[in-house]
Amino acid sequence: MSTRHSILGRVAVVGVASVGLAVALAGCSTGDTGSEGPVEITFQSWVPNIDQAVDAFNESQDDIHVTLETITAGPDGGYAKMLSAVEAGNPADVAQVGYTDLPDFLVAGALEDITSYVSDSEDLFTPWQWQSGVFDGKVYAVPQASGPLVQFYRSDIFEEAGVAYPTTWDEYYEAAKAIRATGSDRYITAFAFNQAPWMVGLAQQGGAKWFDTAGDSWQVDIDGQDTLNVFAFWQKLIDEDLVKVEADFSSEWNADLQNGNIATWISGSWADAILRGTAPDTAGKWSVGAVPQWTAGENASATWGGGSASAVLKGSKHPKEAAEFALYLNSNPDSVSILTSIGAGWPAISDISEIASLQDDPTVFDFYGGQNIWEVAAASDAAVDNSWRFPPLWSTLTSSLTDNVKSAIDSGTSLTDAVAQTQSDMVDAMTQKGISVE
Repeated sequence: MSTRHSILGRVAVVGVASVGLAVALAGCSTGDTGSEGPVEITFQSWVPNIDQAVDAFNESQDDIHVTLETITAGPDGGYAKMLSAVEAGNPADVAQVGYTDLPDFLVAGALEDITSYVSDSEDLFTPWQWQSGVFDGKVYAVPQASGPLVQFYRSDIFEEAGVAYPTTWDEYYEAAKAIRATGSDRYITAFAFNQAPWMVGLAQQGGAKWFDTAGDSWQVDIDGQDTLNVFAFWQKLIDEDLVKVEADFSSEWNADLQNGNIATWISGSWADAILRGTAPDTAGKWSVGAVPQWTAGENASATWGGGSASAVLKGSKHPKEAAEFALYLNSNPDSVSILTSIGAGWPAISDISEIASLQDDPTVFDFYGGQNIWEVAAASDAAVDNSWRFPPLWSTLTSSLTDNVKSAIDSGTSLTDAVAQTQSDMVDAMTQKGISVE
């Protein structure tokens, strides 16, 4: 087994705890600027309007200047470009990489060890997000933001149906029947067969642990009982015509959000901006709540697709300055406030009290009837299952799950069979890549 695979086999994830926010570094690197001016570094990101945060960093100090290079998100876009540049010896210095894809970057030898530059700042961040960039005790990325699961729901439709907000999945099932009875075209939600990250999040929230390590080998348990229970529940909803089977973000789905044919949407906290943009005429009718629990009184959460981090790419000529920028971008309160306001996701820092955009946001709160929805997001992020591990070949996993679930929907076969097939597909793919699977 290769050294890189061995390192991946020892990834550790720690528990979530609240920690204080210290004063973030504003940039005081001396680097190797000499008398020639600031160190020039390049930052690759796909986040719209992130240039605002880059500009704030550039204005904050004189020793480093960052140039933003906008890239396409995903494995076939920006990631492929990043990895090719690393291999060619001319990478960008800092790159936005999803938590789900950091293992692949490590396997490819594409990440710089930045432990000596940033490890003293660990306490600034929510532990589970910080640990997403830690492998074998070494830090390779600074976390930026996540997508903790919350449930957006039409409070007016729940009131019309005469049901309270469901705190358990059993109550959700009863609410689904009541809402279905209010109109021939109305459903409690859509089963988004096209969104593997959503389905993975539901399994994670249900207590599943798809990947673990034993020594230098990966253990794969996609079709474990907790996962089967989750998918069997959604199969029941489908069979009883209590959810609408349709792709989210499709034209039909957009229309259903607008006209009230879909009463809830479980998604990452970042979906707030999408909901407000898609259905502006429904302002004041929505609320946000925690995802229902499988056991009453529990507080289990998960994420939609993990989140993303700022990683220093292998071969950067200025890793110290690159790490300093990554730290500022994701921990300086002014910078994090910008990131939050542009919809970059839920911040990785643990203390959000200084993040202005999360304290009072009339544009957002008014849409949700005056509710401070960020309190729900903060609680969800703190409750994320910290033993969950993202595997190598994330894109293979999501493609397999999407294809298998869609095939099950089209053929009328069981979703649990689709899960079993995904287990087989993933084991085969990892084995073929030379990754040891127990």
